[in-house]
Amino acid sequence: MHELSDQGLEEVAAFLAVLDTGGFAPAARVLNRDASVLSRRVSSLERRLGVRLLERTTRRVTATEAGRRFADRARTALTLLADAEREAADAGAIPQGTMRLSLPEAFGRLWVAPLLPDFLTAFPRVRIEAFYSDRFVDLVGEGFDLAIRIGRLPDSSLVARRLGAERRLVCAAPSYLAARGFPREPADLAGHDALLFALFDSPSDWHFSRGREQVRVRLSGPLLTDNVDSLVHAAVAGKGLLVCSEWLIGRELAGGRLVRVLTDWEVGSDAGRGGAKGGFGEAAIHLVRPSGRFTAGKTRAFADWIAERLSPPPWNHPS
Repeated sequence: MHELSDQGLEEVAAFLAVLDTGGFAPAARVLNRDASVLSRRVSSLERRLGVRLLERTTRRVTATEAGRRFADRARTALTLLADAEREAADAGAIPQGTMRLSLPEAFGRLWVAPLLPDFLTAFPRVRIEAFYSDRFVDLVGEGFDLAIRIGRLPDSSLVARRLGAERRLVCAAPSYLAARGFPREPADLAGHDALLFALFDSPSDWHFSRGREQVRVRLSGPLLTDNVDSLVHAAVAGKGLLVCSEWLIGRELAGGRLVRVLTDWEVGSDAGRGGAKGGFGEAAIHLVRPSGRFTAGKTRAFADWIAERLSPPPWNHPS
């Protein structure tokens, strides 16, 4: 393995400075070195590599093709080295500063908001700016450090950490099932009332799968809304069947206010606006962050902390 000496780093720095400034004289002014020193360092680098990196004329200095490739790799390496130094220094420091979070409205309200005071107590030098919305924010463009996203993640440059499964299920109140019957198969849903979430791409179309079997059922009902709390309240009141995420009704299921039906079937993930679109496949709850190589201590601290608090998922064992 080749080791880069201090002299080698100085040669690379001289080469990049000459390339960036367009000449040895301006590079010498930037680095506060004599131009002849920089020239010797670049020449030494070229001899060591066995390739010409710069084309020199009386008027200008330009990179050869090999020089351009080397410069790209060198800048990447120096950036990684700088990131490593910052991360090492940050690891020993107390997490601090402002952290911007983007949280899904209902999930954030139910399962993250109650935990934030404990995090602020544990990390008093961190200030949180939390925004609750089902809109997929531009983390980089809008300056967010972290976001929680639910569903299947589209291809992107974001770094994702899985926090838990995203399961959809069908449920209803015991009073509704006693009056209208307990469906055993998707075909049994004919004639039932449905409570419909307006932000699904096709609110009336419910998709089911069991092995290779796939079924679509079209339903209607007394309530269509973009507010999940309204749907849960209506379901508990016995107004119809509801398709929703398990994390949304964990407490209602545990308390017997709602009961699962069609438990042998998987419910398709017809994600609504702001999510990855439907069909069947693995969906999950993810913590995502921009793909920048350096991650601040405050961001790592919160990511580790929230992952621990949500494992195992509290909605499966609500208190």
